[in-house]
Amino acid sequence: MNAFTQHATAIAAATDTVPQTDPRAGYLEHRDRIDAAIAAVLAGGAYVLGQEVEGLEREFAAYVGVAHGVGVANGTDALSLALRGLGVGPGDRVATVSHTAVATAAAIAAIGAEPVLVDVDDARGTMDPAQLEATLAATRVAAVVVVHLYGQPADLGAIVPIVRAHGAVLVEDCAQAHGAALDGRRVGRFGDAAAFSFYPTKNLGSFGDGGMVTTDDAALAARVAALRQYGWGRERVSVSQGVNSRLHELQAAILRVRLRELDVDNARRARIAARYLEAFAGLPLGLPARIEGCGHAWHQFVVRSADRASLCAALDSEGVRTAIHYPVPVHRQPAFAGAATGPGGLPRTERLADTVLSLPMFPQLPDASVERVIDAVGRALGQPR
Repeated sequence: MNAFTQHATAIAAATDTVPQTDPRAGYLEHRDRIDAAIAAVLAGGAYVLGQEVEGLEREFAAYVGVAHGVGVANGTDALSLALRGLGVGPGDRVATVSHTAVATAAAIAAIGAEPVLVDVDDARGTMDPAQLEATLAATRVAAVVVVHLYGQPADLGAIVPIVRAHGAVLVEDCAQAHGAALDGRRVGRFGDAAAFSFYPTKNLGSFGDGGMVTTDDAALAARVAALRQYGWGRERVSVSQGVNSRLHELQAAILRVRLRELDVDNARRARIAARYLEAFAGLPLGLPARIEGCGHAWHQFVVRSADRASLCAALDSEGVRTAIHYPVPVHRQPAFAGAATGPGGLPRTERLADTVLSLPMFPQLPDASVERVIDAVGRALGQPR
């Protein structure tokens, strides 16, 4: 029995629960290599923007399939700096979705731009191309931020030409989509730039905050690299007004270890998702869509329930922990209550906010716990197996 299996067994024995996610299990699975990587950084004496960050930038860019990666302090900064590097700033409008982590809108607001919120489609829960088209026809925007939510690639085949036709720039929010693919190409390479988060619960997670901007544009990568460190040019002279948003060497070292296992971890997520999909077929649940050509990264396994509160309570009573991503869409939050919306409003976003529920999903989730979740869901819905 390896360390992460021992950890999962210990949690079950001590608390009799199945966690919705468990970042510590990812550490325990690769503890020896992670500890060695941390020790090497500590002994090396270079702690800020050193060889570990440079190595991760090269390796992650190659993994995504682009020429450049720029490590930054977190995923929110990755979005803000990507937009700034593309010339988006105060007074500009940026189209995005309301069914997302509020960080997406916060990153837009942080640079003085204004989010314009577009509804999502029913199948993917990501930006609806038709609603985007209507929004861009009615409102001039400088940029579009498309979110690959829960690990499901958005419909970029339809979205990219719409964005290009309206002369906007495109940034992919890939915070939940490390390794997700569309027609065999990993997300993060379809737009002008992409932003990734390395928050601990992500498919590729650090043990703190971290983020990266990816792009094929060398000039854009250089601008973002300058902006992340006070806008410095030569001899530490600020040629633009930048920020302090540097990815830590320790986090980069950890991420380099974990990047080598990302495809293995994602494959395990996919097996868990396949088991859930098989077991839940025919139950009164809305299940994640399987779309031809879409390689889902399964950051979350999200079902939809018309009586979510009852389902949550029933699962909780059996020790199965769940989460809601996200119960309060951006436009319902006081900080963004005045945000503009597309011409069609946000009816699908509203429905999702009231019905979505995230079941346990992480690579180290034991098979026995997966079956326990399945049994608990069946009993909660009155259809035990």
